[in-house]
Amino acid sequence: MTQDQVEILVILSATVGLFLWGRWRHDMVAMAALLACVFAGLVPRGDAFAGFGHPAVITVACVLVLSRGLQISGAVDAVTRRLLPAKAGPTVTIGALTGLGALLSAFMNNVGALALLMPVAIQIAAKQKLTPGRVLMPLAFGSILGGMTTLIGTPPNLIVSGFRASTGSGSFAMFDFTPVGLAVAAAGLVFVALVGWRLVPARERAGAEGFEIGAYLTEVRVPEESKAVGKTLRGIGGELAKADAQVVGMVRNEFRVSAPSPGRVLRANDILVIEAEPESLSTLLSSLGLKLVEDVKVAAAKNESAEKATDTAPDSGGRGATQAQEKNPDTKAADGGDIGLMELAVRPESDLISRSATDLQLRTRFGINLLALSRQGQRSLRRLRSERFRAGDVLLMQGPPSAVISFANEYGCVPLAERELRIPNQRQAVTAAVIMAAAVAGAAFGLMPAAIAFAAGALALLLFRVVPPRTVYGAVDWPVIVLLAALMPVAGAMASTGAADSLARLLLQNVAQGNAILALTLILVVTMTLSDFMNNAATAAVMCPIAIGTATQLEARPDSFLMAVALGASCAFLTPIGHQNNTLILGPSGFRFGDYWRLGLPLEILVIAISIPMLLLVWPL
Repeated sequence: MTQDQVEILVILSATVGLFLWGRWRHDMVAMAALLACVFAGLVPRGDAFAGFGHPAVITVACVLVLSRGLQISGAVDAVTRRLLPAKAGPTVTIGALTGLGALLSAFMNNVGALALLMPVAIQIAAKQKLTPGRVLMPLAFGSILGGMTTLIGTPPNLIVSGFRASTGSGSFAMFDFTPVGLAVAAAGLVFVALVGWRLVPARERAGAEGFEIGAYLTEVRVPEESKAVGKTLRGIGGELAKADAQVVGMVRNEFRVSAPSPGRVLRANDILVIEAEPESLSTLLSSLGLKLVEDVKVAAAKNESAEKATDTAPDSGGRGATQAQEKNPDTKAADGGDIGLMELAVRPESDLISRSATDLQLRTRFGINLLALSRQGQRSLRRLRSERFRAGDVLLMQGPPSAVISFANEYGCVPLAERELRIPNQRQAVTAAVIMAAAVAGAAFGLMPAAIAFAAGALALLLFRVVPPRTVYGAVDWPVIVLLAALMPVAGAMASTGAADSLARLLLQNVAQGNAILALTLILVVTMTLSDFMNNAATAAVMCPIAIGTATQLEARPDSFLMAVALGASCAFLTPIGHQNNTLILGPSGFRFGDYWRLGLPLEILVIAISIPMLLLVWPL
């Protein structure tokens, strides 16, 4: 092997290793790989950022804007209301919901489709007396399957299309993915609806009223007038038992005690970390005269001047409660009036990740409180306000519903409360649907390149104000855009140095032994395996040069191998980290890391069994 080949393989191996490690964000790792290639002379300096102008990258960004238009206009709600059965058994209902998720994901971002349908899934689970996970996992997997069926269904399809263009064969068309993708998706949806949902672990008890995710950890303060003052933890055990709650931590004078002794005497201003359900928490507070920590702080802030409140109000960021009320009317409403509790799931791309409640200035900016946190049933005895949020966490927020929704929209959270399906703006819903259909038709019939068609559609949404211009950039998942743009030149370096051909030759000689069908199956399985542990777009960018090199060595058409990469990159069903949809349902379902393979493994085996014959039929070698 040449020096350039060794260098690019070392960089690629380090990149894949960092992807699997997961310590840094994927876009950071991709940018580091790109710069390493530039410094090593593998990518010309003038071409380092050419990926940002790649048609696939532009198309992904524009499709995300179009997806946002479908979401906020109410078009998806209209479709959901008409297509979901009102009265049916679990098999039919789950089948219809999963099919709807797949249909939406074929033409919009699949994470957005899942986020829109999650509250519906939770409502269905309650009506069918099922645990939420038994509806949410089929829905998540169905939305992933739906992305296989069109060019714009998922970023890996666009990446694969771009690599095909680099071979001189032109890009894939809008529905070139449909024959194989639809066959795989249909088989998967039938399996999930008839059998698969029964394989999902029941992490919540059936028949639970409403949506439960396990006990929350909540901080309460012992005021001077509380009945608990002077009593031991054992002494208040009766009241705790009535509320099915327990004290799992304690803070006194900023000193935290984990698992405090039952004989510890409570003093005024002690803070207790209590594990309890939201429904029983109010009973416990009233019976012992305890106060939520946030409520105590709010009361203190109201009795002080604006300057003094700057020092005492939580998360003030240098501004007092009085100033916050003037700037945010919802803050006033939070002290009285229409106050409610709402559960929010933290999305994988949420801006909340790695931040704490202290960082967010919740009361100052939104007039809401963080009351509790649930994380896969795991306890955390850190102070609630200093706990760093993770993808899949479920937050219990207190405040006016409009303020909580505003917070959820800004920080990328999914409200889990049931909601009435309605069309917020019928005219905008129709406009968004027509624009999306026109963009798809323009790309499908070859009237214009896909990037141009969807860019025109995104611009039309702005002109008709379906998506407000001030929010358009918030609709784009920028880490994914940077990831794609950075990996394009890296993947190009793999091809230009001959490293991809060397890897392909190694696979063919030692594993596939020159058998084209075995080599095709190997490409599919390796891609699926990588996608279970790293970002699917990154997986596609890494595997496409190897697939093309394998086809070249076999003197076969590369189309079947590239399609195998597209299918494999989308089939991340074994882990919660393989796909954003899997991560999003982790907290609301109460799943553990090892729960996904029970449905995911047979589904992946089914995908292999269906896709290989279909690839050979539709894209012969």
